[in-house]
Amino acid sequence: MSMIEARLPLGGYPLAQAEPAEALAAAPAMVRTPMPHTLTPIVPPNSISGRALVAVIAIMSFLAALTLGAVVLVRGAAAEWQSQVAREMTIQIRPADGRDVEAEVARAVDLVHATPGIAGVKAFSKEESARLLEPWLGTGLALDELPIPRMIVVTIAAGGAPDLDRLRKTLAERVTGASLDDHRGWVERMRTMTRTAVAIGVGVLGLVLAATVLLVAFATRGAMAANRAIVEVLHFVGAKNRYIAGQFQRHFLWLGLKGAGLGGGAAIALYLAAGLIGSHYRGTATEDQVEALFGSLALGPAGYAGIVGVIVLVAAVTAITSRYTVHRTLSALE
Repeated sequence: MSMIEARLPLGGYPLAQAEPAEALAAAPAMVRTPMPHTLTPIVPPNSISGRALVAVIAIMSFLAALTLGAVVLVRGAAAEWQSQVAREMTIQIRPADGRDVEAEVARAVDLVHATPGIAGVKAFSKEESARLLEPWLGTGLALDELPIPRMIVVTIAAGGAPDLDRLRKTLAERVTGASLDDHRGWVERMRTMTRTAVAIGVGVLGLVLAATVLLVAFATRGAMAANRAIVEVLHFVGAKNRYIAGQFQRHFLWLGLKGAGLGGGAAIALYLAAGLIGSHYRGTATEDQVEALFGSLALGPAGYAGIVGVIVLVAAVTAITSRYTVHRTLSALE
């Protein structure tokens, strides 16, 4: 046969009067151009179950961040209370028959002034001491005949450490009816309250993390069941468990970051709004009451850093749980 005889090249149609080199050169471009190469994730990125998981993680992260912020506020307020209470103590002088109460008060003030570590002493008058009883007894009562004790408020200097045992003993010996209260009972109660609040916050965070682990484990099993055919094919053609688990880990890490970011961001926005509202009512009775209970409603850098830490922790728990679940499931296939 002649070299110029019609041939059938790779394209599937004849080329007449062409040499072999010319025929290959005239072959369609689609034969010599490699097909485009794309990677498709194993788990669909925008599934209904994925959006539901993001919503649930956002709710749990919001509750966890809200609890953490409340713990920070209560702990800060309790620390301020303890600081104020620990810097003050009171001396009560009960009236006694045949004794001059004013002289006893003056003697107690002199003894306190002579004690190192004392910043200030304020003795309440009889009228001021009576006004302290008005919240319980009401106004307009004749209290002249009642043996109203006299109060002396003592302020401890910053960094001072007065010898309270010695002062208490001296007052008992030299001032009739005098008793010293250093408020240790109140301080211990506030410390107990603070520890309880912190324990409750840690417990809520633990419950949130446990619920996240269970939720992500079920979601991962559901995603593997929905894509079981793909996972089995990859597994049997030699894909390593590490590669398959990495695909699921990246998917659930993104879902965890998205949900935790939404929930934590909502909590941060709520605390910022509370701080702005508190500054709007600054100087009013409402602001004084709220600040007495919860402080200034400002979390500060440490509080906001804690919420960011909750976001990262929830995302990390989500990714680690999904990877562990995939490894266990794939190990059962071997």
